[in-house]
Amino acid sequence: MRDDVMTIDRRSPVPFYSQLKSLMLADIAARGLEPGDRIPTERELCDTYDVSRTVVRQTLLELEHEGVISREKGRGTFLADRRSSAGFGGALVGTFEDIQSEEGHQHSRVIRRGIVPAPPRIADDLSLDEGAEVVEIERIREVDGVPWAFTRTHLPLDIGRPLLDVPLEDVSLFGILEREFGVTFDRARRSFVAELASQQVADALRVDLGSPILAMRSVSFDESGRAVERFAGFHRGDLSRLDVEVQHTRS
Repeated sequence: MRDDVMTIDRRSPVPFYSQLKSLMLADIAARGLEPGDRIPTERELCDTYDVSRTVVRQTLLELEHEGVISREKGRGTFLADRRSSAGFGGALVGTFEDIQSEEGHQHSRVIRRGIVPAPPRIADDLSLDEGAEVVEIERIREVDGVPWAFTRTHLPLDIGRPLLDVPLEDVSLFGILEREFGVTFDRARRSFVAELASQQVADALRVDLGSPILAMRSVSFDESGRAVERFAGFHRGDLSRLDVEVQHTRS
């Protein structure tokens, strides 16, 4: 274990993965790491902080979900470019973790959550009867106090009910469902559309009615093929961008 890093407080009620996340962020800042710099491997993190690989993997999942790091198969783990849209819609994550608009203090807050009857489109996407009860969660994502994304998530009642009773500030819904309630996410079907802000979206993002926004809509499925989450995210056009990398496939 390195002598120049802080250690896990094993008497603290704060989970080890949460402590490790804070320690890693502090270390990244102290070392002045920049986007593209390599992050230590799982084994190195285990040795440095004297924690299990399970703890390390939970921490890396959280950091990846939040857009702090990016993991590239066969290459390693790197500090992500928080001003780019690397992975926007490409990883199986939600808006808290997905695209990042720019560097700065980021905060998500719940503005509404409850049980509602599923409108026709929501019911169809979740393979439910129209009017079936679903959990609806609306959140606003802020960067340095400026609203950047307004999100609306719908989940089948049996999947989403536990989220009605847990703190949802600055957390990943995906992470909570996977880690705390055993919900597995296998794949997602997503679409991206440039739109004009409706009154509700404009009010939430503090922009003018009709301002340009980038909308992402997604339906996520578990390993059995069941639709377990329907998501819509509306991102300010002046704070977001979508990068796409294409590769020529030779026959």
